[in-house]
Amino acid sequence: METNKVWYVTGASKGLGLSLVKQLLNKGHKVAATSRKLEDLQKAVSPESENFLPLAVDIRSEASVEDSITRTISKFGRLDVVVNNAGYGLVGSLEELSDQESRENFEVNVFGLLNVVRKALPQLREQKAGHIINIASIAGFSGLFPGFGIYCATKFAVHGLTESLAAEVKGFGINTTLVSPGYFRTDFLTSGSLSTPANPLDAYKEVRETQQMHQEHINGNQPGDPEKAVEVIIRASESTNPPLHLFLGEDSYQLAQDKIRLLNKDLEDWKDLATNTSFELVK
Repeated sequence: METNKVWYVTGASKGLGLSLVKQLLNKGHKVAATSRKLEDLQKAVSPESENFLPLAVDIRSEASVEDSITRTISKFGRLDVVVNNAGYGLVGSLEELSDQESRENFEVNVFGLLNVVRKALPQLREQKAGHIINIASIAGFSGLFPGFGIYCATKFAVHGLTESLAAEVKGFGINTTLVSPGYFRTDFLTSGSLSTPANPLDAYKEVRETQQMHQEHINGNQPGDPEKAVEVIIRASESTNPPLHLFLGEDSYQLAQDKIRLLNKDLEDWKDLATNTSFELVK
């Protein structure tokens, strides 16, 4: 089993990304890690190492992403695993979030990820090997969370594009994994990672309660251990047959099962009517 891979990880200065980078370096991998601010990354991953390449990257910019990929390959000679981890949460009802607030969430969570995929694929295709790991969320599979509609929409988009990506690049020897974490005890629910509406509406009491619950009660009490989550992601990267879908955390697994049961019920309840929609055959 190959143990000396070159990893490229976005959003690496905190959360799952930071835990991943630290574990990878401890295991002897070569790691290019990105953050919006280089000093944040250097402070978070303190030891200097020939195996570590910290990069200041704006994933919303194709030029910035392309430069970082070029520098990674220039330093390490290849690229084996790409982890799209950068992103942020957004809580607010669909009515109260502005167009700008909504589009910015898509700009980072979806189009930033696409920038990385587009710029990494030429190298992976040339190698005829590699692994793209996209960090989505259970909120990209189940959207029954009041106040998280836009965030869910971004992660549903990541689910859809990753499934298509897997089909498109399989023939090049490139693996694809979609990670859908539940609640892990990171700083994801703090103000630096969770945005709120600039103009909240008093009418949405349930949304405010959801917001308050996440910021004041769930934050710091998430059941998932990020170090264990990262271990699973690394194991998936080492597998000869890695999963396309990786629901990470007991809560994520249960929510996925609940969604599947709901889908099955709707399918069966409406099967006769929904499938009786073809043109009548002329005898």
